[in-house]
Amino acid sequence: MQPTTAPIAATIRTHLACDIDELRTLFLFEHLSDEQLLWLCGHGHVEFIEPGVLYREGDPATDFYVMLSGSVALYRRVGADDVEVARTGQVGVYAGAWAAYLGDRVPQTYSQTLRVLEPSRYYVLAAADFAAFMNDWFPMAVHLLEGLFFGQQSSQAAIGQRERLLALGSLSAGLTHELNNPAAAATRATATLRERVAGMRHKLAMIASGPYDRDQLAQIIHLQEKAVAALKRARAADGKRTALEVSDLEDELADWMTDHGISGGWELASAFVAADLGTAWLDMVAAYVGDEVLEGAVRWLSYTLETESLMNEVEDATARISSLVGAAKQYSQIGRAPDQTVDVHELLDSTITMLERQLGDGITVVRAYDRSLPPIHVFAAELNQVWTNLIDNAAQAMDGHGTLTLTTRRVDDWLEVEVADTGPGIPDAVVGRIFEPFFTTKPVGSGTGLGLDISWRIVVGKHHGDLSVTSEPGDTRFRVRLPYTSTEGPTP
Repeated sequence: MQPTTAPIAATIRTHLACDIDELRTLFLFEHLSDEQLLWLCGHGHVEFIEPGVLYREGDPATDFYVMLSGSVALYRRVGADDVEVARTGQVGVYAGAWAAYLGDRVPQTYSQTLRVLEPSRYYVLAAADFAAFMNDWFPMAVHLLEGLFFGQQSSQAAIGQRERLLALGSLSAGLTHELNNPAAAATRATATLRERVAGMRHKLAMIASGPYDRDQLAQIIHLQEKAVAALKRARAADGKRTALEVSDLEDELADWMTDHGISGGWELASAFVAADLGTAWLDMVAAYVGDEVLEGAVRWLSYTLETESLMNEVEDATARISSLVGAAKQYSQIGRAPDQTVDVHELLDSTITMLERQLGDGITVVRAYDRSLPPIHVFAAELNQVWTNLIDNAAQAMDGHGTLTLTTRRVDDWLEVEVADTGPGIPDAVVGRIFEPFFTTKPVGSGTGLGLDISWRIVVGKHHGDLSVTSEPGDTRFRVRLPYTSTEGPTP
């Protein structure tokens, strides 16, 4: 297939006489009667056509053409290019408004661009006349063709819907699991928080009736604010300590509390370690409040820190839930127009979020994004289905261990998305068949063989883009190209 971006000159056409004996030699018309052939010559005509474009893809389909002599090439529009898909000199080949008999149930436009390669002759019949003679002369054949045409469309739609439902079931299970974890964490944290707040109310009552003077209370409140600020800084720094390091720090703090007459110090120490507050800070507390109220002050500060930590847990859990719901909404495109101008990185990120459970901890995701890429006009929900198929296939190929790399770049007037994995690769013997419907390399029962076929139809058929693959052991790359300058935009 050879692409061309150069404009092709239109043809020069000359009307000629129609000969029924010549029409009778064509395989399309060889069984027609003289009366029918006369009708064809009376309603149609013969044209002599110089090299050039006979018609262009997307233009209204006004005529049905049968080649009497010469040669032609057919092109399909892919982005800004016309890609040659066929070339022939066979007498009797036909093209143009062949679907006119289906009427307004299908778009009556040319599905390809036809280029005449050498001086040629064509029998030409207007689309309305072609529809009339098909329906009048071959009503049974028309009904059979209609059944075949629309039956295939219905089958493809049903199969596509089934594939989407299978993917949705898998994603829903993963999403439910992902939502349950933060929801359970928030529930546990809330229950513990209720206990701690009750304990703080009890401590507050003790403080109110205890030996604290006005200055000591002011100092405790001041220390409380400093402790909360320290916890906030430690949370922002997100310094990861090993379990052994945490245990050593807790033991050190517990020993300090025992030395200062504070019982049960091991229960209080973890709150101070989480805020990165050590014995030096507790020495400052002792200097501020005095020995007579030190234990009450330390316990109050520990309760304050633990309460703040529990509120952080609730915040993290609810933020995770909100993030998952947002990703699900972005992924499904609920409440949004079918075609829209979007940032492709948002679509990729939402898909990764939805597939986190399938990816697991053993797969490292690398995002090599070119964030400067401009938005693109696409069917967002359907592209998310493409990303799902490609990423899920990559995860299964790597069997839970490897690196998944998502790369975005601009190539001329294309936006290119590359999904690469470090799996074993696709065997050379089958790599040319992977986009065929029902073809799969997965074990029986593990795949329908439709994921890549559906992806091809979404990328190439609906977006006038391109989907390709290169593979070798340890490096398989699927590349999706979407046109920025498509003259038609996405096709419903």
